[in-house]
Amino acid sequence: MSDTLADKKARLARLQAEAAGLEAEINAEAFADAARDWAKKGYYTAYYATAGFFLGMVAALASLVFNIIGATLAGKDPLQLIRVYLTFGLGDKALDPAFDNGLALAMGCVLYIATGMLLGIIFHLVLTRYASYATLGGRLVWASAIAIVVWLVNFYGLLSWVQPLLFGGNWITSTNPVYLPWWVALATHLVFGWTMALIYPWGLFRPYEPQATTLSPEHA
Repeated sequence: MSDTLADKKARLARLQAEAAGLEAEINAEAFADAARDWAKKGYYTAYYATAGFFLGMVAALASLVFNIIGATLAGKDPLQLIRVYLTFGLGDKALDPAFDNGLALAMGCVLYIATGMLLGIIFHLVLTRYASYATLGGRLVWASAIAIVVWLVNFYGLLSWVQPLLFGGNWITSTNPVYLPWWVALATHLVFGWTMALIYPWGLFRPYEPQATTLSPEHA
């Protein structure tokens, strides 16, 4: 007995659904293969620099909070770090207890975080290139080394002579513990680096792999 018109239409619908499913699977597999091949072409510098820019903001916030809590526990101005930071522009005026310009201090916090975002690029590029297969402990060691190098270069390679040259004083790298003890500056850099190591997985590149479309039981 020949199929009825309704049977033919049902069969056609099943074949169309099966064809659509096979086409979706082929496209998904082709896309995934292309993404994997593209990802294997080399180190994705632009992506990791952008990711480091964002992660640097998170790490800068963590180091700032760490410093605020530490300063408060030590009986100092919670924003002492920002005040010292602002001496690179305002001079010793920023350290005057009478200086209570909320806008300036807020801008100092913004500039501090912006600096962390730039440093985050350096940290993340180094970690992803040279410590991509390291454990968390290994990344912490790498981050500590980078933090110490950045601290030495920024403070004693640049600021130790740039600030006196431009502003007639040396408050950031001064040996006077009233301003910013060297160990506080170092600890702040280390907290920044450790945070970068901890949130490192957030900035890893993972090629998108779409899921293949499967047929429903009734169309199988």
